[in-house]
Parts: sequence; structure tokens; C-alpha cells
Amino acid sequence: MDGFESNEGVILIAATNRPDVLDPALLRPGRFDRQVVVPRPDVRGRLKILQVHARKVPLGEDVELEVIAKGTPGFSGADLENLVNEAALLAARADKNEVNRQDLESAKDKVMMGAERRSMVITEEEKKVTAYHEAGHALVAMYIPGADPVHKVSIIPRGRAMGVTMYLPAEEKYNETAEGLNIKICTLLGGRIAEELVFESVTSGASNDLERATAIARKMVCEWGMSEKLGPLSYGEKEGEVFLGRDYGHVKNYSEATAFAIDEEIRRIVEENYVRTRDLLSQHKEALIEVSETLLERENMDGSEIKTMIFGDEVPAEEVVGTPAETTSVEE
Repeated sequence: MDGFESNEGVILIAATNRPDVLDPALLRPGRFDRQVVVPRPDVRGRLKILQVHARKVPLGEDVELEVIAKGTPGFSGADLENLVNEAALLAARADKNEVNRQDLESAKDKVMMGAERRSMVITEEEKKVTAYHEAGHALVAMYIPGADPVHKVSIIPRGRAMGVTMYLPAEEKYNETAEGLNIKICTLLGGRIAEELVFESVTSGASNDLERATAIARKMVCEWGMSEKLGPLSYGEKEGEVFLGRDYGHVKNYSEATAFAIDEEIRRIVEENYVRTRDLLSQHKEALIEVSETLLERENMDGSEIKTMIFGDEVPAEEVVGTPAETTSVEE
């Protein structure tokens, strides 16, 4: 970066996805004077990106790119391009002259949840357990006010998952409240609890759900100061590695007694939400069975269909047991 005369106009542009490990000498004045953060696009950005990639694709009259943009939170530009390409491939395989709404929805499911593995041979018992597991996730989200709306439930194996429950938030969130995080934990625990209530046993399919629920509780205690017992403090300092590609390490900056209290608080948060979710599903066990049996017959259900099955044309009651979860799945 040296060797240029002062009267030569040279602009140097560089990009990285790990700004945390850059040498401070690179960022001093005279080297890279300005840093521009490029986050994932919001709903308006996603709409503009979809419009760019859809120019080369003939779209049907039923296609509304605004709806697709709202239903793809967290998608990058590459994800959106992949979605349009997948939809075009689906339409071509079906000998269609244009891409319709169903093609885009199927492509979105493939990008978000993975390709279907219909060739996978699973027993009827495993399929039944998966149906109840996914129905448990969906019903918790339906009955707890403030949970992200259920978009789709599937018991068709996709990727490593035996089944998937997908949520789509009503609006994009940049911060989470303690109540919202408790809702996520409840929703994540719904699958395992549904298995307990119906089969009086549990499977290994909830491993990812338990891992994510525990991770949320740990962050609530150690990073976000959401524990009354431990107070508004941050526990554990992050230490960046000097080599690219390494994750953050954690430096323990608290005593053994505090470590014990942290473990107790994490356990308390998860177990309280576990009891709350179990009470909720116990009260609505008939709805759990109805949704699960329908899933076994149809393999896929939209969130609106489940809502109509449970509540009919009535508005769901706002009172739920206790106080107050992204795509969940049953792993192989």
C-alpha cells in the first residue's frame, strides 16, 4: 500500500467477513479510512434483488414478489438468486411456459429447508413420532401469544432432518425481549414434550432443539443480563484468534461459585419453560393428536390450515399457561 506519490489518486477497496481478526495496522489512518458494513438485505432490499433476478424469468400473473420478499427474512442476495433459479428449474421440469407462485414457494422451501429426500425409507413408527414432534412445535407457537407465526410443517425428510417446522416472523426483528426469548425456548421444547405426552418416552430427534434452547438460556444469563439472580452483568470475555477461520474463544473471568450460579440459572430458565410448555400441550392434547394424524396423511401442512383446524373461524384466546422458537427439526 506504500510507494505512491502524494499527487497520485489511488483508491484501495477490500472486503472481509472477519473484521475482528484484521491487523490494527491495516485500519490506521492512511490505510483504510472508512469501513462500510454490508448487512443482509431488509424486506425492501430483498424485493429489489428479486426484481433484478426475475427480469430474465417469465412470471405468472399470480406471482407477487412483495409476498416472496416478506417471506424470506435473513436471505442474502445469493439466496434470492438461487430461489429464482430453482423456481425456473421446477417450472421447466413441469413443461411450463412461465414460473407461477407455487414454483416460487416450492423453491423457497428447498432453499430454506433443504431438498426433499422422498427416497429415504423410514418405518411407520418413526414417521408417527416425527409427526407428533413437529405438531408439538407448531401447537406451542399457535397457542402462545407473541410467537412467530407457523408458515409450514413437513414430515418429509429434508437434508439431515426427518421433519421441519418453519416459522416466518410477522416483521423483521433486530432485538429480542426476555419474553420473546422465553417463547423461543418453549417452542423449541414443544417437540420433545409432545413425544413424552403421547409415547411416554423420548427419542434422539430433539438433540438440536435442546442444544439451541440451552444456548439461548446461556446467552440470556451470560451475555444479555436477563437473570435477576446474577444481575445485569456479562460473564466470560471473548478472545479473538489470530488466524482466519477460527471461532471466538472464551476467557473465564468469574469464580467457581459464579460458574455454579450460572449453571443453576440456565437450568432454571430451561426447566421453567419446559414445565410451562408441558402444561400447555397437556391442555390441548386433543388438538395435538388431530394435527398429527392429519400430518401423517398429508405430510405437509400450511400454518393457516393448522390454525383453521384448531380455532376454526374464532380468534384464539389470549390466555396461556405461564409467560412466555426459527426453523426446528427432528434430526436423524
